[in-house]
Amino acid sequence: MRTAVFSTQPYDRQFLDAANAAGHELVYFEPPLNPETAALALGFPAICTFVNDHLTAPLIRKLGDYGLKLIALRCAGFNQVDLAAAHAAGIPVVRVPAYSPHAVAEHAVALILTLNRKTHKAYNRVREGNFSLERLEGFDLFGQTVGVVGTGKIGRVFAGIMRGFGCRVIAYDAYPAQDAVDIQYVSLETVFRDADILSLHCPLTPETRHLVNRETLALMKPGAMLINTGRGGLIDTAAVVEALKHRRLGYLGLDVYEQEESLFFRDLSETIIEDDLISRLLTFPNVLVTAHQAFFTRNALEQIASATLGSISDFEAGRPLAHAVPLPG
Repeated sequence: MRTAVFSTQPYDRQFLDAANAAGHELVYFEPPLNPETAALALGFPAICTFVNDHLTAPLIRKLGDYGLKLIALRCAGFNQVDLAAAHAAGIPVVRVPAYSPHAVAEHAVALILTLNRKTHKAYNRVREGNFSLERLEGFDLFGQTVGVVGTGKIGRVFAGIMRGFGCRVIAYDAYPAQDAVDIQYVSLETVFRDADILSLHCPLTPETRHLVNRETLALMKPGAMLINTGRGGLIDTAAVVEALKHRRLGYLGLDVYEQEESLFFRDLSETIIEDDLISRLLTFPNVLVTAHQAFFTRNALEQIASATLGSISDFEAGRPLAHAVPLPG
């Protein structure tokens, strides 16, 4: 099936080509999909997009006029797609609901360990001949209370890892897992209030947008650690900057960012970054930012490519779409 692949990076080509046993005609485009690049999709019955390709209602209607029949997301999240518009246009949306939850969960743990034990700072010091231990003090993870918001596959894997460190794990989920007998569910307020380390693993919805805000930050213990490997919009970045400035928030680890679509997945090292919030975040010594790389393992990339192309094959053959995104409500 002829498919336009947007926001293409070299690793996308590598893993999609390797998984393309069905022989789909994959045409790769480096730019993201937006109103300015939509014409590139003309004549393609399928498109394959990523997290920062925003498929708004006007864009979907335009793509429908171009003859689009399928939207394949090579990611788990689908908040960037106007599902009602896709449904109205008769265009199914498929995604990759699970691609190595261990990849994202383990990266969240890596952020915690790095922020705590300051290994990134120690590495740079030693390379410069500085063997001092000053300001590298951390704390034992053993016995800490870890709060998990969102107990889907990633959140549950993360919780299991943290229990392995000897942490007490508490969790909140608007829809608690019925089979999660190993998870201690509490209220959202309790998670914010009791957690020494709070990690976000929930989807971005209208209800969860800016879940972390001035009010919820005020509930947290002074000096607590906040980790977000979920979606950037879960955090009100301006409120977090204020909490850091007033030394209320002790540590911040981010793999996602509200305005990441203008920054992440590209080399801006020779460019003046005009986003004042991300620039301010990067000035704090207790903040660690990675550029949406939590998913980025060989295992996950293989699963993403296989699931994405499998959905395209199912659509082309008229088979049921196991990974179709249902219309909300």
